Amino acid sequence: MKKIGIHGSTGSIGTQALEIIRNDKNISCVYLSAFSNVDLLINQSKEFKPQYICLVDESKKDYLRDQLSSFNIEILFGQTGLKEISKIKNIDLMLNALVGYSGMIHTFIAADNGIDIALANKESLVVAGNLINDRIKLNKSKLFPVDSEHSAIWQCLEGEKANYIKNIILTGSGGPFRELDVSKFSQITKKDALKHPNWSMGSKITIDSATMMNKGLEVIEAFWLFNIPINNIEIIVHPQSIIHSMVEFIDGSIKAQLGEPSMTIPIHYAMNYPKRTKSIMPKFDFLEYPNLTFQKPDIEKFRCIKLAYDAIKLGDSYPLVLNVVNDICVNAFLNDKIKFIDIPIFIEDALQSHNACKIDDIDSIFSIIDSTKNIILRKLNNN
Repeated sequence: MKKIGIHGSTGSIGTQALEIIRNDKNISCVYLSAFSNVDLLINQSKEFKPQYICLVDESKKDYLRDQLSSFNIEILFGQTGLKEISKIKNIDLMLNALVGYSGMIHTFIAADNGIDIALANKESLVVAGNLINDRIKLNKSKLFPVDSEHSAIWQCLEGEKANYIKNIILTGSGGPFRELDVSKFSQITKKDALKHPNWSMGSKITIDSATMMNKGLEVIEAFWLFNIPINNIEIIVHPQSIIHSMVEFIDGSIKAQLGEPSMTIPIHYAMNYPKRTKSIMPKFDFLEYPNLTFQKPDIEKFRCIKLAYDAIKLGDSYPLVLNVVNDICVNAFLNDKIKFIDIPIFIEDALQSHNACKIDDIDSIFSIIDSTKNIILRKLNNN
């Protein structure tokens, strides 16, 4: 029996992970955590009967306790509770599906405690990839990527030697505005941006897909996951989202991982690794996809791609600033405070005005996060 803890159980990744567990008697759930969706957390707790749960929103303490009073579940609350369950060691795997850079601390905690991590929180590596890699190596834990693109690369690299790799090729659908003329970007609404053509995801990552910042963040994540020079990590637009990524080798061979555009496959692979077990996914029908096409990404139209490459090449604290400012700007856009076209403008301005800082520990990370947040929030308020 494989024991798993899930951070972010009420979100898109978390609910899909529980659907896998629902159909796999060889996986049990030790803990669940959620931010504020108390009713869904209650339903999940009643069905999966974890030993522990955590709700970050402490205003719903009494209601949660009352609803689960007849269940033998230890209930924790707030950010302190979230950190406590991240330290639980009687699990085989922690799935970190928390959204944004705040999820990073739980990757650190798991790594420090020698716990294997299935990572859906890409910001952990974008913000602190070098530190997390050091902790994982020191404490002999393992890191399994859950992003569909990085899962694809991981699968393509199984059994291969590092010196055989020539290029990593990240694919992306191009988002909802792939064919939209840049002159119309000023008219993009929140409703428009939340309509992804292929994937069903949370609102934050859906906006990142629309700006193509998700591809930029994935480049940085791939850099830390696979120890590949940044100039050997490419992006190609693949509108059908059937090829999830590819690896090119020095002999000219290219491996690709294919499948339906569903997060179920990479989640299932990470949760069951090193075994392959029967999936709940239907059989793939190649005849439904007779035309697989590819395009070069338009970095003039989708400026966030270039900004991400710039940030990782500059190194030090620049990827952190990129991530923090993007998080804030996406939230501002979702709350109708800025326009879609403002997102890369604020990010570029922040990178240009930033002075590099060394990232030596968690304290230095949060110090830079706080100062960056203060600067960008002042600019947003004056916008």
